[in-house]
Amino acid sequence: MKLTDLFQAGRFVVTGEVAPPKGTDVAEMLAQARLLEGWVDAVNVTDNQSAVMRLGSLAAAAKLAAAGMTPVYQLTCRDRNRLALQSDLLAAAVLGIENVLLLTGDFVNKGDHPDAKPVYDLDSVQLIDCARGLVEGRDMAGNALTGSPGFCIGAVVSPGTEPAEGQVIKLAKKVRAGASFIQTQAVYDAAELARFLALVRDYGIEVPVMAGLVMLKSAAMARYMNTNVPGVKVPEDIIGELEATPKAQLEEACVRQTARLIGELRPLVSGIHLMPLGWTRLVPEVLRQAGLEPEVR
Repeated sequence: MKLTDLFQAGRFVVTGEVAPPKGTDVAEMLAQARLLEGWVDAVNVTDNQSAVMRLGSLAAAAKLAAAGMTPVYQLTCRDRNRLALQSDLLAAAVLGIENVLLLTGDFVNKGDHPDAKPVYDLDSVQLIDCARGLVEGRDMAGNALTGSPGFCIGAVVSPGTEPAEGQVIKLAKKVRAGASFIQTQAVYDAAELARFLALVRDYGIEVPVMAGLVMLKSAAMARYMNTNVPGVKVPEDIIGELEATPKAQLEEACVRQTARLIGELRPLVSGIHLMPLGWTRLVPEVLRQAGLEPEVR
């Protein structure tokens, strides 16, 4: 199932996220994904997120597909040259994966192998263009393929990064290169997102946008994100609410805040991408409180 089919059908699309394990035991990853099953339309599989070495996202996405779920295969430019990137994309298609999210990738100095050599043979725009070429039946060297994938290609944007015009210009390049849906960095301010999307429309860009939301576990986490995650701005009123919440009630506060934010963002976008970061079991209640039960959205 391609996400573009859902957008075209007028569905408000909801996706979640799981991280592959640091090792070969995929039982916990599959258990986390099962908690999302029936509540989300697809499950993103991160690719060595934060430059931390884990099981490859291709194998993890294939495991989800084999278990009957719809994966979104994330692939970054950081670790592979253009030969490996194209090869992995073709492998994903052969394994039945239809949705891909193509990203630059965090720098290696943020991860657990800071001495690793980054590749970045392609940037995210070039990788999107590469994937579109594969869909059209050719590789980056112009050689014809024997059989081609039918990907739904996604890209990312950071609405909170200044200057906003720079993000919009890069977004336009990604859409021209072949991106058919966009997922944002975590956003917590509906008014800020509305201003960004107005600028996107002013540039004549028409593409489904999914608002990303990291589920906040504490005030300390929110402040850390403000300090260390470029483009993320958690408003002080949200942080203050978390600070005033007793530790035993933080999960309840997380559910309440996330559902409220979904309600504020929903009129602006075509979908929501939830990043629960270990609190996956709370996602069904978040969606229930947000009025996004699968049978009604």
